[in-house]
Amino acid sequence: MRRFSIAVVAAVTLGTALSSVPAHAGGGNGARGPAHCTAGTCHFDVPPGTYDVRVTLGGKAASGTSVSGETRRSLLPETAVPAGEHVTRSFTVNVRTPEGEPTGPAGTPGLDLRIGGSAPALADIRVTRARQARQIFLVGDSTVCDQPGDPYSGWGQQLPQYLREGVSVANYADSGESTVSYLGNPQLWATVRPLIRPGDPVLVQLAHNDKTTDEATYRANLETLVAGIRERGGQPVLVTPIVRRWFNADGTLNNGTALLVNGLGVDHPAVIRSVAAAHGVPLIDLTAKTKALVESLGVEASKALYLTNEARDNTHTSVRGATAYAALVRDELVTRHLVPKGKVRVG
Repeated sequence: MRRFSIAVVAAVTLGTALSSVPAHAGGGNGARGPAHCTAGTCHFDVPPGTYDVRVTLGGKAASGTSVSGETRRSLLPETAVPAGEHVTRSFTVNVRTPEGEPTGPAGTPGLDLRIGGSAPALADIRVTRARQARQIFLVGDSTVCDQPGDPYSGWGQQLPQYLREGVSVANYADSGESTVSYLGNPQLWATVRPLIRPGDPVLVQLAHNDKTTDEATYRANLETLVAGIRERGGQPVLVTPIVRRWFNADGTLNNGTALLVNGLGVDHPAVIRSVAAAHGVPLIDLTAKTKALVESLGVEASKALYLTNEARDNTHTSVRGATAYAALVRDELVTRHLVPKGKVRVG
């Protein structure tokens, strides 16, 4: 596979020979080199950073094209284009090492984008270094992270598709983490904190693995995270955990398993709400919102949101569930003025 140079411009047509065309590098150096995509994958040799991607979609036939990248992140939802027409869409993507979970494998250096959809048609693609992008940091566990393998998906993995150019997601959620382990592992909080810039929203959802954390410690850990974000000039946002799909006989989720009350009796969502109120921190009550959605779907239909059928797993979400939950987060980001309305995609 031929590789792109940094900040390239390349035109490709899927379904043909995917022939290459001249590309030019940015930065005013006038460098030129070959560039092309192969088998629906485009690779850009860029260093870690934040990049704007502009794609032109469409062709002679009607098409439906989506874009994902890095570790299975959804970057652009399927976009339909009538026959003979073209549309341009843009998004901003975070490139880092490791490219997925912070304690996972390094992944492939550079930026990898995958062209998918029901009838993909990519006419042009441009990648340039982002200059003024707002970055949304995610601190969380396996229900949030960039899951490496299908059918699993964290809601943070699906959030980028709802954001337009100028806002990127830096997902530093990691499987199996509690507030204790996240603060204690140098690959996690000690790595994330220095990257936070003034104004960056930092969403914190840690609860599922605090099974043996007492209330005083849990509260203190949340306060440590909030203080650390504010010291960097970031905007802390506390997020209550998504519910577990654990129904009562009456079709409700009003039980400790579903609502994340640990074995010591610590009501995690209640503590998060309390810390948010005490310290003036914006709160996304994802527990309440996911509870309402799951209960509205009922016992059978809600299985599709989780991996109930695939793995007898009522904690982790499917792509469908993660996408639905990411939409709830998107709406809250707009409502709380953490992301401008014009920077999000609806639908």
